[in-house]
Amino acid sequence: MATTEPQNLAAAVQPENIKKETEAAPSKPIHSLVVDAGPLIKNDPPVSTLIGQAHELYTLPSVISEIRDAATRTRVETTLLPFLKLRNPRPESVKFVTDFARRTGDLEVLSRPDLHLIALTYELECERNGGDWRLRRTPGQKTLNGKAPAQREKEGDAEEQKGEDAAQPQDTILEDTTTEEANTQEQPTVRQETVTEALDSLSLEPSAQPTVDTLPEGNTTSEAISKEVVEEDDDDDDDDDDGWITPSNLKKHQAKDQLRTPEQPIQKFLQVALLTSDYAMQNVLLRMNLNLVSPSLARITRVKTWVLRCHGCFAISRDMSKQFCPRCGQSTLTRVSCSTDASGNFTVHLKRNFQWNNRGNVYSVPKPVHGTSNGKARGSGGGKNGWGKDLILAEDQKEFMKKSTEQRKARQRDLMDEDYLPGILTGDRSTGTQGRIRVGAGRTVNSKKR
Repeated sequence: MATTEPQNLAAAVQPENIKKETEAAPSKPIHSLVVDAGPLIKNDPPVSTLIGQAHELYTLPSVISEIRDAATRTRVETTLLPFLKLRNPRPESVKFVTDFARRTGDLEVLSRPDLHLIALTYELECERNGGDWRLRRTPGQKTLNGKAPAQREKEGDAEEQKGEDAAQPQDTILEDTTTEEANTQEQPTVRQETVTEALDSLSLEPSAQPTVDTLPEGNTTSEAISKEVVEEDDDDDDDDDDGWITPSNLKKHQAKDQLRTPEQPIQKFLQVALLTSDYAMQNVLLRMNLNLVSPSLARITRVKTWVLRCHGCFAISRDMSKQFCPRCGQSTLTRVSCSTDASGNFTVHLKRNFQWNNRGNVYSVPKPVHGTSNGKARGSGGGKNGWGKDLILAEDQKEFMKKSTEQRKARQRDLMDEDYLPGILTGDRSTGTQGRIRVGAGRTVNSKKR
């Protein structure tokens, strides 16, 4: 007896502990929060907010190594690293996220740590929710992958009850059939007499009504039920009139269909979420239906960002440093805004009356100037004042590749180098500029001939 009492006490204590944990869970709105390197470097949100709003904090080991500033690295290692759980995703999760990002067109601008962070979020989401039932496998998928496990269990129980109700023993079925046959054999004599009397009493006057006393009660109840069903159907038809699409409510229905999301309750407690400021990562997360939070730890359901759209072939590039279209190779890229909603719909917002400016597209390219055998100079070439000497018309020109390499080296230049002198001291204004490389001859190329 002494050995069974502690077991009973433990069994009685366990449900109470479980209730306390479930009641204490909503005190923090997020259970597992995956953190990118940007919020850690900027300290936005601060460490106290992260610890107070999430039960568990996750990140990659490579994210800590990305922090190169000594002061920031020391702050993260001393204040936040004891609360962080370093974890790498599995190769299966990385492959799924890579394929998904390739279909959305964001793979070219996502780095390896970015893909691993999304894969870690996807992996934790599957672990916490028991599968990927609330996610999407493809970017164009309108519905989610499946239903919640609890809802599937309820449907399975309902189907089992229906099956039990439908299944009856054969003995009872045989008894019912024998009793029905006996009733049908006894009733015909009575029914024939009553029917003949009713036919004799028929008349064409509206007040005269046939009376049948020996009709079974089951028929009257079935007729009454059928009338009630018909009346309810009529009422339903009247109610459906309000749902018709008319010219007055057409725009309202179109907006409702455009912003339609899967029917699910608003989540007050997020199982897994990712904190990042990268627009490409946010686009992939929303199209997968993963939870995305802002630095204020509020859930983001719509992301607006910028992309480059080719005016010639209508291709979209997410690399904002591009100057030539990656599909047709022309310098016809325009900067447009785009948005991704919670349903994963990607929308490009164009100007209503946009007109492409063709000014400066037609001009004569100056002839190249060759050298001489005696080595005498024949001029710099490139037209008057050398305006067409280093004319760039394509991305694979050596002039464009040379200038892009120089700009990349200038961005990577160490400011603490002893041999480095800023442009304000040397007088050089060209090497230190971070502007875009000039493509073409400009809009006013034809005015130089006058």
